[in-house]
Amino acid sequence: MTNTKTIAVAMSGGVDSSTVAAMLRAQGHNVIGLTMQLWNQRRLAGREGMPEQVTGRCCSLDDVYDARRVAEHISIPYYVVNHEERFERDVVRPFVAEYLSGRTPIPCSLCNNHLKFDQLLTVAQQIGADCVATGHYARVEYDDARGRWLLKRPADRSKDQTYFLFGLTQEQLSRTLFPLGGMTKPEVRERAREHGLALAEKPDSQEICFVPGGDYKRFIDAYLAERGEALPDTAGELVTASGEVIGEHPGIHNFTVGQRKGLGVATGSPLYVIQINGADKQVVVGGDEHLYSRTLRARRVNLIALDDLREPMGVSVKIRHRHEAASAVLEKTAADEVLVTFDQPQRAITPGQAAVFYDGDSVVGGAWIA
Repeated sequence: MTNTKTIAVAMSGGVDSSTVAAMLRAQGHNVIGLTMQLWNQRRLAGREGMPEQVTGRCCSLDDVYDARRVAEHISIPYYVVNHEERFERDVVRPFVAEYLSGRTPIPCSLCNNHLKFDQLLTVAQQIGADCVATGHYARVEYDDARGRWLLKRPADRSKDQTYFLFGLTQEQLSRTLFPLGGMTKPEVRERAREHGLALAEKPDSQEICFVPGGDYKRFIDAYLAERGEALPDTAGELVTASGEVIGEHPGIHNFTVGQRKGLGVATGSPLYVIQINGADKQVVVGGDEHLYSRTLRARRVNLIALDDLREPMGVSVKIRHRHEAASAVLEKTAADEVLVTFDQPQRAITPGQAAVFYDGDSVVGGAWIA
């Protein structure tokens, strides 16, 4: 960048976003630090088996403190913007509702797509910033031939976060910077040390910010109890792929496709959850071979590299964040629905997760698995 800009940096309190702020400040830009307060980590402490204290988590008070300390160190203005109400409405409640309906949601994608970038860009505009920068590992480029902004995979493939960013719009991409897109994580930590950041060695957070220990079942119990809402009765039958009833289960929200443990039945060979029928409260189980499928349908489509999908297209598709993208054909089947047909069957395609489509390094778009 050669021109000085006013850039709002989304500061999570981690090493990545802190390094972005320091780098941009060193380049001479007018940098403003913004932290989104999304969830009160003390809110459910001690309820329904939840831990009494929650520390060292993404978006925690510790992270706000760390972000503020970095802002002071590099001498930039810093603000905390409270979006707890909207986060609960747009992320937490849909997360709970999805599990209770037998689906497996991705709150990080919901947060990025429906809250973080939308609200960050709004605040940035209000404070006179030209654009927003984040610590995500991704790249954004403008393609003159297509007349579109492209979201691309980063240099450090092990840190690739494009799967969680598939919902970004052309407007959002046009005003977003990903300064770490060409760097590896070790290089980022080294840059943090060069800038004298005290959190250069701070470990990454790997968990859902509002679910301590990853125990979403306890979180759902505690959250509904705190709101004075009864946990819906989603108990029902365990059935085989052929429809034979082989047992009962305590509730469909306790299961996800591909799960093996905790089924409560013993057979001569391993059983896995292969389907969850929310309407009938049935958990369908079968052998590992039943987990494979060549097709999926996905809805609420967001296209990035194209303005429309006019004919079938060869792509590679990720069905989970850690899934190795697999070759497939993508075709439009309705105004807001696509069909993905894989070259080879894929294991544990899970409703509620995202299917993200790639053409080489570029994100073609993504949608939610139906």
